[in-house]
Amino acid sequence: MDDKLRVFCTVAELKSFSKASEVIHLTQPAVSSQIQVLEEFYSTKLFERTTSSVILTPSGEILYGYAKKILSLYTDAERTICKLSGLVKGSIKIGATSLVGHYMLSIMLADFRKVSPKLKVSLSLGNSKRIVEMMNSATIDLGFVEGNIRGHRINVGKLYTDELFLIVPAWHPLARFDDISIEKVRDETFIIREDVSSTGKLIEELFCSCKTNIQSLKIFMVSESIEAIKNAIREGLGVAFLSKLSVRKEILDGQLKALRIKKNRITQDISVVYGKKNNSSYMVEEFLAFAMGYKYDNIFSG
Repeated sequence: MDDKLRVFCTVAELKSFSKASEVIHLTQPAVSSQIQVLEEFYSTKLFERTTSSVILTPSGEILYGYAKKILSLYTDAERTICKLSGLVKGSIKIGATSLVGHYMLSIMLADFRKVSPKLKVSLSLGNSKRIVEMMNSATIDLGFVEGNIRGHRINVGKLYTDELFLIVPAWHPLARFDDISIEKVRDETFIIREDVSSTGKLIEELFCSCKTNIQSLKIFMVSESIEAIKNAIREGLGVAFLSKLSVRKEILDGQLKALRIKKNRITQDISVVYGKKNNSSYMVEEFLAFAMGYKYDNIFSG
């Protein structure tokens, strides 16, 4: 019955059978069937359908209150037993931006798995806006994002301040410098991140600060893929602003060079977003605490 209550609560919170089916990875008919079983068991209608969503009936409101208490007790029992046994097990649904998901999260998870070998992870990638949307709709348990995400009704924990560098091929004339003024790079051909990425906004602000409209730059390619951008740089198609973390291997291999912009350090926060801790599983709480206390200098250096 507890599985049916979880389905019921998900539908109630998302106000949609279709959205609930995506979150809990069941077909929409299966979700409807679970709700039907509950309605037959309690001999009452739990949802009213509107043109755009579903809403709880008075009976549904009552069941929702009790269901949340019951599911909370399950979570408390899991948490207490895990603390007693010292064994942390379970699954986590994580959302992350491309930068965090590809170049940071795997290192963190490898370290966390050393102390929690029973961990299972479901990872979804998207831009920061998309990850926040997934967190708000309960599609994920934790989200790892870049940039400024203030103003959202969500808990945010800052993890690290990342810095962006101008990335050029090792053979490029600018590669002989360690830092350079923004004025000296305005005539370069650029490859930029997608407009909605936090990186794209930072670069636009950087050029605006020196009275340069980003639309006046020579832009060869716009891409959401960091790997595609790195490949384009290696092929000599342009230069780009990227986190040094994402090009660490290529810098060590001597393929690319990272240049800091003089007087205009480009930084962005990397943060974790999460919901109410008392609604989270013990595994989610443990990984959140691990992420908040992690030594990120070990990843970002080099």
